[in-house]
Amino acid sequence: MSELSTEEKTPFQFAEGQLLLVDKPYEWTSFDVVGKLRNTIKPLKVKVGHAGTLDPLATGLLIICTGKMTKQIDNFQAEDKEYTGTITLGATTPTFDLESAVDQTFDISHISEEDIYRTAASFVGEQDQYPPAHSAIKIDGERVYEKARRGETFVLKPRQITVHSFEVEKIALPLIYFKIKCTKGTYIRSIANDFGQRLENGSHLSALRRTKSGDFHVNDAWNLQDLIQTIKSHQQ
Repeated sequence: MSELSTEEKTPFQFAEGQLLLVDKPYEWTSFDVVGKLRNTIKPLKVKVGHAGTLDPLATGLLIICTGKMTKQIDNFQAEDKEYTGTITLGATTPTFDLESAVDQTFDISHISEEDIYRTAASFVGEQDQYPPAHSAIKIDGERVYEKARRGETFVLKPRQITVHSFEVEKIALPLIYFKIKCTKGTYIRSIANDFGQRLENGSHLSALRRTKSGDFHVNDAWNLQDLIQTIKSHQQ
């Protein structure tokens, strides 16, 4: 993260309300991060929450709020997001990412760079998006990923989203490196899966990093372990 003076870093105002920008580690859930921070400041017994879930295999900007600042979570969640990531062509997975194994493979030898750029452009604008079956959306009070794991059949309703921009930064087939700016609630996993379908092929999300949320940037975020150590040092 960018260098901050001791005065800027301390004191933490956890009870009054603190906003923390954290670079979520790979394979941590957003709840893991909240739990770790809650336990670290546990003696203060203050509320801790996050403004926008990141999947376990995603990294990047996670906005954490404590104390009275938790009342602002909905406002932070409503902001537009920016991500960078990688789509792998020629293979699909049930979860649309690497949390599950490849279930189908496809020949991609006929796909051109022009096809890829054209497909990326087709996502820009307002649209209805179907969330992944393996997601945290609730149906009848239960997370749909639990239903999906049991093989149950259910219907997910589409959500209206807006993709402001979808840039293809590099093509090294089967990998497509991208940057996307979109509204809240956009499932990048669904975009990755739909990308292959629009090419009459298959694809899945193989890497994802949230770089911005509103005016906040991951370059200004704490490394989680550094943040924990800093908090502990000021509680001694």
